[in-house]
Amino acid sequence: MADLASRFESNPLICPQDVPPSRDGVGVLCVLNPGAFRYQGKTGLLLRVAERPHQTEEYITTPVIDSDDPSGMSILSFRKDDPKLSYGDPRGFTYEGQNYLTTLSHLRLAWSDDGENFTVDPKPTLIGQGELETFGVEDARVTEIDGVFHITYTQVSERGFGVGLITTADWRTYERQGMILPPYNKDCAFFPEKIGGEYVALHRPSGGVHNIWIGGSPDGRHWGGHACLAAARPGAWDEQRIGCGAAPIRTDAGWLEIYHGANHDQRYCLGALLLDLDDPRKVLARSAEPIMEPIAPYEQRGFLGNVVFTNGHVVDGDTITAYYGASDEIVCGARLSIREILATLG
Repeated sequence: MADLASRFESNPLICPQDVPPSRDGVGVLCVLNPGAFRYQGKTGLLLRVAERPHQTEEYITTPVIDSDDPSGMSILSFRKDDPKLSYGDPRGFTYEGQNYLTTLSHLRLAWSDDGENFTVDPKPTLIGQGELETFGVEDARVTEIDGVFHITYTQVSERGFGVGLITTADWRTYERQGMILPPYNKDCAFFPEKIGGEYVALHRPSGGVHNIWIGGSPDGRHWGGHACLAAARPGAWDEQRIGCGAAPIRTDAGWLEIYHGANHDQRYCLGALLLDLDDPRKVLARSAEPIMEPIAPYEQRGFLGNVVFTNGHVVDGDTITAYYGASDEIVCGARLSIREILATLG
C-alpha cells in the first residue's frame, strides 16, 4: 500500500530550538506528540516538551519534580558504569529496579492562524503536580464536547504511568480532575460526543501486552465496561504494540480512528480502525497495511528514529490535518483524505 499522507513542505513545523526552556539549568531535547484543536478561529497545539540537564560522558542525569512544590526540581545523577544501572533505550533507564525517564516533560501551547506557522508560548502551560506527576506529564489528547475541552494525558511518576484528565473552556483556566485510569495505562482519547448517553474513550492498559481498549463513563471521571477493542497482530506491521491516536472521527461509514502501531524493531507507523457508529465496541474494518510510514528523512533519524506518532488532528470535510511527532524529536504536519483511508479498509 502506498503511504497516503501528504506531508507539509514546511516540515518540521516546530523543533526543540524553537521552544524556550522552562527554567535555568535544562535544555529542550525534544518537542513532540501534540494534541490539536480549534479555538476562536485559531489552530492550537498542546505540545509535549521534553527537557533535561546537560549530560556528560560519565553520568546519566535526569530531572524530577518535587511532589510538594511543582516549581521545584531535583536532579538525579547516576554513573554509567554503575552495575546497578540498566540503560539501553534513549527514553529511559532502570536503577536498582526503579524505572526513570531520561527527560522531564511538560505541556505547552502553540497557536497558528493558518494551521502551519505556529508561535510557541514562552512558558509552560501545564507542568507536573503532586506525587503522581513527579516524572512529568506527556502526550495530551484534546477532545471538545459541548464547549468543554477534555485534555487526557499521561501522568508519570515512580508509581508508573496513568491517565489524567484536565478540562478547560477558555485555555486560560484549567480544572484538574485527577487520575481517571490508574497505572499502567496511557494513550487515552475521548469520543467527541456521548454515545448511548455516556462518555466513551479509547485507552491502552499495559501488562506485558499493548492493545487498544474501550470503556464508558457516566461523567467522564469514573470508568467501567472495559473491553479489548483491537490487539497487536503477530507478524504484521503492528505486531509489538498499538495505541489510539486522537479522538475518533464521525463518518457515514462509522467512527474512523487513526492509531499507531510498532513492530519489534520499534518502527512506528499509522493505521486505521473503523468502528460501528451506534456501538463502537464493534470493529468493522482495520488497516492491513499502514496508511502512513516513517519514510521522510526527518522521520527516520532523530532521538528515536523510524517513528511517526500522532495524537492530534483537526478535520475539514474530507481532510484530516494530522500533527505528529517525527523521530520522537520534532513536530510535523500531514494531510490525509478520509475517503482514501476508507477505501483502503474495503
